[in-house]
Amino acid sequence: MRRIINSTYVSLDGVIEHPEQWQFDYLDDATNKFESDQLFASDALLMGRRTYQSFAEAWPSQTDPFADKINTMPKYVASTTLQQADWPNTTIINGDLVQEVTKLKQQPGNDILMYGFGPVAQTLLAHGLLDEVRLWVHPVFVGTGSPSGLLFREGNNARMTLVDGKPLGLGIVILSYRPADDHTHGTRDR
Repeated sequence: MRRIINSTYVSLDGVIEHPEQWQFDYLDDATNKFESDQLFASDALLMGRRTYQSFAEAWPSQTDPFADKINTMPKYVASTTLQQADWPNTTIINGDLVQEVTKLKQQPGNDILMYGFGPVAQTLLAHGLLDEVRLWVHPVFVGTGSPSGLLFREGNNARMTLVDGKPLGLGIVILSYRPADDHTHGTRDR
């Protein structure tokens, strides 16, 4: 069965929104290699509407091996409001998210990669469908953020087991967690 890997940038104070405003100072060859290895180990992307809209605006105009991979791989966007996906190879999931993602995981293939930890990731975690969470902890206190822009928010309820910790050159530490066998599930609507 395919795994769903969530990869999320987070500040020391738990901010996950608008990483483009605070994460670039910490990227180097080591972070680029990890990011590239992670992407190329995957053969599909899963995202929520907001992530889809920002990615669909940014990636199609770029041309490098990383962008080529993202632009050509199958993409699934979970949304009850998005009517049309203009980014090639994109399928909108507007039905039962849990049921549709369960079907995706049962298809043959490699990992399914997911960026950001919003309502879709919360729903998958709550239903035992998220196989690994990779938190890219950045050495910065952002000092701003809405409640929905924080990793630590009401509704996230799961016990996790640390499976890897990887410090990178400019202070980022990637903490990889998998759900513990005895995890409890919260519920969240998307």
